[in-house]
Formats: sequence, structure tokens, C-alpha cells
Amino acid sequence: MVNFLDLIWLIPLFPLAGAIAMLLIGWKLDPQASSEVAVAPGVASHSHSSGAHHHAHASPLRMLVSLLCPGMVLLSFIFSAGAVAQLAQKAERVHEVVQFTWLAGLPFHTAAGSLARFTADWGFLLDPLSSVMILVVTGVGFLIHVYSIGYMGHEGGYYRFFGYLNLFVFFMLMLVLANNYALLFVGWEGVGLCSYLLIGFYFHKKSAADAGKKAFVVNRVGDAGFLIGIFLVFALFGSVRFLEVNQALAGFHAETAGFGVLSATALLLFVGATGKSAQIPLYTWLPDAMEGPTPVSALIHAATMVTAGVYMVARSSALFQLTPATSVVVAFIGAFTAIWAASIALVQNDIKRVLAYSTVSQLGYMFLALGVGAYWVAIFHLFTHAFFKALLFLGSGSVIHAMGGEQDMRCMGGLKDRIPVTYRTMLIGAIAIAGIPGLAGFFSKDEILWQAYSSPSGSKLLYLIGLTTAAMTAFYMWRLMSLTFFGRSRVKPEVEARIHESPAVMTAPLVVLAAGSILAGWIGTPKLWNLPEGFRLFESWLEPLFSGAAAHSAEAAHHDAALEWLLMGLSVALAVGGILLARRFYLVRTELPERLAERFRPLYNTLANKWYVDEIYDFLFVNGFGKAGGRAAGRFDLKVIDGGVNGTGWMTRFSSTLSIWWDTWIIDGAVRLSSFTVRMLSFPARMVQTGRVQAYALVMVAGVLLFFGYYVMR
Repeated sequence: MVNFLDLIWLIPLFPLAGAIAMLLIGWKLDPQASSEVAVAPGVASHSHSSGAHHHAHASPLRMLVSLLCPGMVLLSFIFSAGAVAQLAQKAERVHEVVQFTWLAGLPFHTAAGSLARFTADWGFLLDPLSSVMILVVTGVGFLIHVYSIGYMGHEGGYYRFFGYLNLFVFFMLMLVLANNYALLFVGWEGVGLCSYLLIGFYFHKKSAADAGKKAFVVNRVGDAGFLIGIFLVFALFGSVRFLEVNQALAGFHAETAGFGVLSATALLLFVGATGKSAQIPLYTWLPDAMEGPTPVSALIHAATMVTAGVYMVARSSALFQLTPATSVVVAFIGAFTAIWAASIALVQNDIKRVLAYSTVSQLGYMFLALGVGAYWVAIFHLFTHAFFKALLFLGSGSVIHAMGGEQDMRCMGGLKDRIPVTYRTMLIGAIAIAGIPGLAGFFSKDEILWQAYSSPSGSKLLYLIGLTTAAMTAFYMWRLMSLTFFGRSRVKPEVEARIHESPAVMTAPLVVLAAGSILAGWIGTPKLWNLPEGFRLFESWLEPLFSGAAAHSAEAAHHDAALEWLLMGLSVALAVGGILLARRFYLVRTELPERLAERFRPLYNTLANKWYVDEIYDFLFVNGFGKAGGRAAGRFDLKVIDGGVNGTGWMTRFSSTLSIWWDTWIIDGAVRLSSFTVRMLSFPARMVQTGRVQAYALVMVAGVLLFFGYYVMR
């Protein structure tokens, strides 16, 4: 029997092999690449009308790309499923495989004064949390790869697209399987790079290239905080391995008296999460990521990159449990992001942008759960969300495929009978995200609302924000369904004749995801329902990892069961009310939305323009700190730095001139004057001191004669 647990290091390597193959020989397997890449992809990015079944006529070599890249992800899924099955049979449910030490630095003094060495292993950790993540990433990732065969079948850069997808999955698997923060950061930066490549896939299109750059730059802001947080973790605990950090944290007390170094460390890690998981204030990159192909939107927004921040905070739960001040920040940022993004989604007309803001909102829900200590609930919502959001994004891609590239819902309508499979599967996804009982979204969303209300870290305000967001979610999703599939057709005549259902390679993943959107929630049913233990599998699976937070759930369980039933009924009633209201607005009284928009024009324009956040950021950061700051720095450089340099040069020249003058006239003059004075004073002596012996003898004789003459005269 294959020991999958010891082979978990292979799970990321399969998609990496696919990515390397595309890099080295992909252009040979895709003979159309040379001619198609030359066409501006931005212009023809969704011209699906003439190529509905183009993939069927692809060359045999191109079919190798279609088999190799999805096949690599399927292999990863098989190995993941095998490893998780074997992990379930172990008592401790933790398995670590260390390949080698890839960072071995110099000795380092920790905050406690002890000596440590900064080391990081190329090691992999499989536990209940990472097992959920690898199944989601490889399972949903495989379905997205299969869907892409049909969706991208007629596009240029086919091999390049699949190479990027495989590389993305590799880095995401490295992120969730890493056994330490340093290796996690490698995957973290890798998915950031791949998102840049995938969002800007249609690089000849300016808006796509700009969106890729925006995603890259905004994420770097969060990553700077995350990196400092990792350094603080090492400085505090002398290690970056998750198991060792958690063991060290067991000896710490919660920071209930203020905001200490543990809280600062947790907050810096959360800054990284706000960037990667698109929370306020770093969420603006994610809606613009819609410029990428639809499978990219599904991969980034559903199962992988945007959930990395949620995973990382859950992975660091031992730290966040000791920092209640930071947890409050996490909860309120999540709640505020949820309702903020939902309000924008209410009035968007681009089908993919509605789903993009919906993703931001749902991620807010996950951080709300993390903030109130319900870590397993956050991961549960991440799990269910992967199914229905991937389904909705891929479904929207199928709609766009049918509409020949049209994404404006105002130009759709009446499509339910024209593309029945897409309609039925998207209907399931919409009901699931709206929170209707029986489907996946209901179970995870209701548990988040209950935890926000009943947890010791929760509050009535957080619950009300979450409840309001749930009603708004149901409304905007049914607005999307009504404008797209129901009512009269508003399709342009030239598009009408070419509407067609997507090929089986695209609809089959939709059906599988629809089944997941129905069934995935049944392994996390409320305790209140008193179903067999198997229906609580998700919580019991994750329980060993979040045992420190179990007290929260235990305390929440002491609340009155009648109260929980009441709150559950209230959330369902609001969801149904949101659906009925949207149906009335967009199917029965179709003039109402326009009348309300006119009546509340300032509010409508504010929501339609996304609260003007992009404009504010442009003013403050791009044109403000960026361009104006650059101009100010240029002026400072010109006037102050260069002025200082030039002034110093002038002073040097002036002082040298003065020095020359002083040396010539004062120093040399004084020397010349001194020498002249000496010469003048020495002149009489020079007349006497001739240096001639005869002269000296003559003087001596004359002197003697004078001497004797004097005495003779006396």
C-alpha cells in the first residue's frame, strides 16, 4: 500500500512539473500560439460566438496541453485524498515531513535574551487544517482546469495560460502545506506573482495590464506587514515552525491589559491577510482582477489565493487567542468589509463585478468568524464558499460564452431556457450563497451569525452587521439571477441568434460544483438539530487544532436553544425577504429600481462608484504620495540636495581661492618681508664679515696699533 503521508511533498510538485513543461516545450505543443498570441487578446478575449466548439478542432499536440496540465492537478488531488484518508486513521492527526533545511542563518538573540539560529526547513505539515485546504485547492482547482479547456479553447497563449494555472496551484499548495512561516511566505509571494500573470493575461489590453499591476502593488503593502510579523515571531520564540511556535505560545498569558508585543505581532500578520484576502483598506485590487479570464476569477476568488489570509490567521490561532485586542480588530474589519462590499454589489451591472464584491463580502464573513474565536466556522465557510462561488464564477463565464463576450446584465434577460444547464447550476449557487436552508451556504453562514451573537468575543453589533449583510447578499444575488435569466430578453439582435449552451467540458464542472453546493454543508450541521455525529464531522475534524477556542463554543452552547432557533429563523426570513424584494424590483415592478435611483441619486451614484474609494486612493496615494510626492522629492533633490552639493562646491572653490590669495600675499609676503628685513639688518655685519683672512689680519693690526696709540698718547 502506498504511504501517501510520507509522499505529501509530491503533492505540490505535480503541478510544478506541468508548469515547467509548459515553460520549456509548451510552445511546441501549441502550434497556434505563434499566430494567436500576436492578436490583441484584449480585443478578442471573449469572442466566443464563433468558437463555441473550437476546442474540439484543436490540434493533437494542443490536446496534450489539455491532458497534461489538468492531469497534474488531478494527480495532486488523488495524492491529497490518499494522504487525508491515512491521516484520519492516526491518533494525533499531525504528520510532518522535512526534506532539508533551506535557510540556515547566523546566530540571533531572541527577545528573551536566548541565542537562536534563524533556520527554516523545506518541510510539509499535514494536519486537519492543511488537509481541508489541499482538498479544496486540488479538487476545485482541477474542475477549473477542466472548464478552462473549453473556455480558453480558441484563445491565444493556450499553453501559457495552463502553465500559469499549474504554477499558481503549485504555490498555493506550498502555502498551505508549509510547516513554517518562511516557507509559507514563499507560497504567499508565489501566488501573488501568478495572480499578476493571470489577471494581466490579456496583456495587450491596458485595463488588464493595469489590474495586474494594481493587484501586485496593493498586495506588496500587506506583505510588508506580514514579513515584519514573521520576523517578530522569530524574535519572540526563536523559531518560525508552526508546531514550535504554538508550543512556545502555550507558556504565554493572554494580553488582556493592553496592546503588547504579541498583539502587535498578530496585527502585523493580519495586515498581510488584509492584502491577500482583500479586506478594508486593501480590497480594491480584487474587483479589478475581473479583467482576467473567467477561470482565473474562479481560481483566485473561490478556492485559492483570497482564502490564503483566512488560512494564515487560522493557522496562527494560538497567537490570536492570546491577543483579544487584535481579535476585536479582525472581527470589526471583517464585519465592516462584509457590509461595505455588499452595498457596492447591490448596484453593479457587470455580472463578474457583482460576484467579485460578493467574494470580498464573504471573506469579511470569514474574518468576522476568526475575530470572535470561531476558527473552525471560518474554515467551514471557506470550504462551502469554494463550491458555490467557483460555481457562480464559472457559471457567469458560461453566460459570457453564450453571449459572445457580453458581461453587462442590462443586455441579458430571458436566458434560462436558452442555456438551461448554466441556469440550473447557477440557481443552485445563488440559493446556496443566499443562505436558504438545506444548501451549503446556509450552514456555514448561520453558524457565523450564531457565533457572532453568542461568543464571548462577539457582540450584538457584529451580529446585526452580519445579519444585514445576509439580507443584502440574498437581494443582489437574486438581482443578478433576475436580470440574467428571467424577465424579457434585452439581448442585442446580433447576439440573440448566436446564443448557445456551453460544451460539456464546461458544463460538467458546473454540475459537480452544484452538487458540492448542495451537499458540502451537511458535514457541519448545527448541534441544535441533534443529527448523528457524522453530520458534525467538520467541527470534530478541526477540533484538535483549535482546542484552545473550544471554550468559546462551549459557552455559546449554554445559550437558550429557543433563542438559537429564533435567530436562525430570522436570518432565513431576511434571506427570503431579500429574494422576494429583488424579484419584485426586477421582474414585477421593473420601473421601481430606476425611480429609487432617481430619488436617491447621490446614494446610488456613491454605490455605483464604489464609495469613490479608488478615486480617494488615486488622490491620496497615486497622485498624492506617489506623483506629488515624487515631484516634491524631485524639487527637494534639485533645490536642497543638489543645492547643497553646488553650494558646497562653490564654498570649496571660494575657500581655495581665498587660500591661494592668503598663501600668496600674506604667507609668502610675510616670508619675503622677513627675509628683506633680515638682509637689511645683516648688511653692516656682511661688510665686516667678508670671509677674507687678510682683511681680518689687517683689522687686527689696525686694532693693535690703535690700542697702543691710545696708551702712547696718554
